[in-house]
Amino acid sequence: MPGPLSLRAPQQLVGVVGLEVHAQINSNTKLFSGSGVRFSAPPNSLVSPFDASLPGTLPVLNKRCVEAAVMTGLALNCTINRKSLFDRKHYFYADLPAGYQITQQRRPIAVDGMLTYSLLGGKKRSQVIRKTVSIKQIQLEQDSGKSLHDDLRSQTLIDLNRAGVGLMELVMEPDMSCGEEAAAAVRELQLILQALGTCQGNMSEGQLRVDANVSVHRPGEPLGVRTEVKNINSVRYLARAIDYEIQRQIGVLQRGEAVQNETRAYDSKSGFMPEPNLPPLIVYEDNASLPSGIDACQAVVVQKIREGLPELPSVKRDRLVQTYGILPEHSFTLVNEDGLVEYFEAVLKATKKEPRKVIGWVTNELVGHLKHQDMSVSQSPISPSALAELLELQETGHISSSVAKQVFQEMWRSSGRTALEIIQEQDLGLVSDTAQLHSICQKVVDSHPDEVRKVLNKLMGLVQKETKGRADPVLVRAILHEKTS
Repeated sequence: MPGPLSLRAPQQLVGVVGLEVHAQINSNTKLFSGSGVRFSAPPNSLVSPFDASLPGTLPVLNKRCVEAAVMTGLALNCTINRKSLFDRKHYFYADLPAGYQITQQRRPIAVDGMLTYSLLGGKKRSQVIRKTVSIKQIQLEQDSGKSLHDDLRSQTLIDLNRAGVGLMELVMEPDMSCGEEAAAAVRELQLILQALGTCQGNMSEGQLRVDANVSVHRPGEPLGVRTEVKNINSVRYLARAIDYEIQRQIGVLQRGEAVQNETRAYDSKSGFMPEPNLPPLIVYEDNASLPSGIDACQAVVVQKIREGLPELPSVKRDRLVQTYGILPEHSFTLVNEDGLVEYFEAVLKATKKEPRKVIGWVTNELVGHLKHQDMSVSQSPISPSALAELLELQETGHISSSVAKQVFQEMWRSSGRTALEIIQEQDLGLVSDTAQLHSICQKVVDSHPDEVRKVLNKLMGLVQKETKGRADPVLVRAILHEKTS
């Protein structure tokens, strides 16, 4: 008699990931002062009296930073708040001279957005999987300074060059489940910001810093206790850190222990108060909505910014696929490498070769060589017109595909030499003289009798298979000799 039905196994624990991204606004000056913004400037050389929080100094809002936040919000499908507020967030760091940060926690400049990003999945990682993550808000805020700890001398040095630099904090809802998704979302955001020009997105220089909130739970159950991994400055490390933290938490729960809230965020006792020195920030829908007496040059007008939005990465990828018939995974390679789309389209304009043939040269040969030598597209020793000339010579039958790759290697090594020069110097052109080829083929056949006999024997076997063994072997051999001579 069969035993009772076994209980259904409990659902597997899965990760839940939310991100907070601090993007440094691409602006010549800071958010509330006229101090310059420059990476690796001499310590404390870009510090105004306001940045140092000297008594009697007041903030003056940088219009460029506001426009950058509005443009970013529009690109991420956010609602732009016509009225937003500044607050003081009080906490105490040695490199925060005022003892507070001016931010927009309560009523930020943009809310309720959506970032669409894509992953390559499937067995061959060639299937494009589109996903979305909700953007809770985008807020303007100041950066803090930088503390440099000198263990040798047991002292801490303060550099206030970064203090007051304008940031956009983008808060993403916990809509992701693993490090790969988070990394893909951040990479897409990075490309969008770079396309807009609102943030240069150089993570190694701290222009894009990511905090990841990570928890695990069983689907359908409440979210678990979260931990925070702070100040991640590499997309690759972001994926590894999140996946490591998910597995660590799963291990903790499977051992019957509890996940501890290990968020190293701001002081939990600190609070907010309205910033008394800054009035509410007002943006206007269009010029028609400007109140009388307001100078249009001084106002931030959403419609004007919307009209100036460039082609965004997802739109560019779709356009490349539709226009040129290339594969989606190739569109990712083109868009992800700065300047590669322009290079690819410049090659196409100068050759009659089909886009699907050109794309292989660009994404395999060119990108392969660039990555091997850690070079950018702009540093390529082979220009688009030079590559187009090479491909045109192959397309018109002057050289074979294997010779074309050989010539490419030579062009890469000898910058400035054209494909035609290399082909002529090294006598690499296709041999198309019929009599010459006939003589060479005859010579090859005559000098390899064993190979010829093997081929004929194989062909005879195939003929016998076709005739179910009824063919006259002597006659078949004579016919094959005639056909292959």
